[in-house]
Amino acid sequence: MPTTPVCYRHPGRETYIRCTRCDRPICPECMRDASVGHQCPECVNEGRRGVRPARTAFGGGAAGRHGYVTKTLIALNVLVMLLSIASARSGTAVAGGSGLGGLLGSSTPLTDWGAVLGQAVFPDGTVGGIAQGQWYRLVIAMFLHYGLVHLLLNMWALWVLGRTLEAVLGPLRFLALYLIAGLGGNVAVYVFSAPNHPAVGASTAIFGLFAAIFVIMRRLGRDTSAIVPILVINLIFTFTVPGISIAGHLGGLVTGAVMALVLAYAPRMRRTIFQAAGGAIILVALLGLVIVRTAMLTG
Repeated sequence: MPTTPVCYRHPGRETYIRCTRCDRPICPECMRDASVGHQCPECVNEGRRGVRPARTAFGGGAAGRHGYVTKTLIALNVLVMLLSIASARSGTAVAGGSGLGGLLGSSTPLTDWGAVLGQAVFPDGTVGGIAQGQWYRLVIAMFLHYGLVHLLLNMWALWVLGRTLEAVLGPLRFLALYLIAGLGGNVAVYVFSAPNHPAVGASTAIFGLFAAIFVIMRRLGRDTSAIVPILVINLIFTFTVPGISIAGHLGGLVTGAVMALVLAYAPRMRRTIFQAAGGAIILVALLGLVIVRTAMLTG
């Protein structure tokens, strides 16, 4: 006399439902909806392992559509701004400085510590700056701002540009683009600006994103007519508003464009290797500029 089948995972439960993939009996608790019928948990997991994760047109992960890196960068900049305000000894850390008619904030102990500064003599008589081994300034400076207006302008641009670029590049490639562009802008400040003139701000990276979105959109065959006027307006501000680092903006723009070209035009067969190698070459070139400039200031 035939016996009633029982679930292979729960022997005490009778069932007439079978996995459409392996034909084993499964109870309602174990069955998983599939494109056709139901499958057992093991077959579902096996199917997932055989499916390649979705990638963007440039090899990045599809998680970039959520904008996690963009949101994290904004949160980090806001946190550093709060720390900068907390470190200040005056009420002008938020606004009341000399830039943009007084809208920008003044320097704080934190911005003094992390700003791009080639070489200078501090009030206590010590000599400091990048030329004296404080290379951390080349990275830290892109997360520091002179006041809330400075911060808000850059974070608005990062929010608009970052989400689009992160979605098409993927999280890791977008983060690499942002950091390398910001570093390139800060290196340009170190190389081409007065050694005792400090500079901070995410605008070095932001200008790199401006260049990158133009390159990426052109590579995808999309219309870039709306990007050009915005970029031109920002360049006009760069050259006409006192206190803005021309070297930093242009350095970030050029570095971002070069990195975007590497990401966008890497050959498909060896895309990841080519992109990683291209980013490494850019970093080595920036390192070379820093070494040469340091030798000039200390020689």
